[in-house]
Amino acid sequence: MEGSPLRLGVVCYPTVGGSSVVATEVALGAAAEGHDVHLISYDRPHRLRAGVAGLRYHAVGVSGYPLLRFPPYDLALATRMLEVQEEADIQVFHVHYAIPHAVSAFLARSMASKPLRFITTLHGTDITVVGADRAYMRPTRFAIEQSNAVTAVSQFLADETSLLFGIRSPIQVIPNFVDTEVYQRGSGQRWTDRADEERVIIHASNFRPVKRVADVVRAFAVVAREIPARLVLIGDGPDREHALAVATDLGVRARVETIDRLHSLETALANADLCLSASETESFGLSLLEAMSCEVPCATSDVGGVREVVGDTGAYAPAGEPELLGQAALGLLRDPEQHRALGQRARQRALDKFDQSKILGQYLSLYQRVVADG
Repeated sequence: MEGSPLRLGVVCYPTVGGSSVVATEVALGAAAEGHDVHLISYDRPHRLRAGVAGLRYHAVGVSGYPLLRFPPYDLALATRMLEVQEEADIQVFHVHYAIPHAVSAFLARSMASKPLRFITTLHGTDITVVGADRAYMRPTRFAIEQSNAVTAVSQFLADETSLLFGIRSPIQVIPNFVDTEVYQRGSGQRWTDRADEERVIIHASNFRPVKRVADVVRAFAVVAREIPARLVLIGDGPDREHALAVATDLGVRARVETIDRLHSLETALANADLCLSASETESFGLSLLEAMSCEVPCATSDVGGVREVVGDTGAYAPAGEPELLGQAALGLLRDPEQHRALGQRARQRALDKFDQSKILGQYLSLYQRVVADG
């Protein structure tokens, strides 16, 4: 372990999504390295395992009042961060999402009787959607500028943040990561091993509008017209029922399966032939990386930082063009030799550029530097 053991606070949303996954895995990884880690959220993140030595979970209690239309989560979080700092003598907080977590960290610092350091990691929609809203632009900029260090999950997002907010201070790019020991092919079958040659296509997300899951279904329908195929939708969110209604309208509902939670994603990917994504914007695309680690090629909309992840191991189509996305997917599912080669190349890219141990080391070095700088 590089440097002395740290007392680290990690703040994240508990919901299904890349920021929660990465924050929780950072907390678990840091605890495994011997650091004292305190994870703070308003509910237990779905990736958080119980009974991990060196890791404690602290819930944020948010009270509702008749006078307030919305519960003041940002104020409750600031108070909880301050309490955890006082209780555990936290040396540095790592907050995931600028709004509201970095703002809450600044408020906690303002109330603290001793220095409170915090690092902000930008994940995407906190900048491209929430932060771009005029009502949140100024507090987002302020929170970023008040951070002791700022990271972004892709060069695209770092550049977008600097352009949108006029940020002149450096933003370090530390990409998302994957546990390549957990996410690997194993004994899963390819379509060439199945008697009916059915292609298994996976889409995993939080089913928010930005994911354009209905376009995933429309692209799948293009594939299903030509070859035997089945679509597995993993996760849950506001647009799932609409996507299933679109599947009914297109006559492919019988070929669409749903799995509510992401706990079994690695198992599903072991038997998958393709990962399909149609996002309107995507600063990284963690589900794409997890597929790549399992030797599963990806067909995806060509947006944001996706090319930084997938590189030349998949196929692309413009966002909002499900017919073209379906054709791109077909191109990956008709040639067994090309499919196998792309899958192996995707796995190697995950190992070389995004393996968890390499990326976690970058975060741990950053924590040590921020603490040393005072």
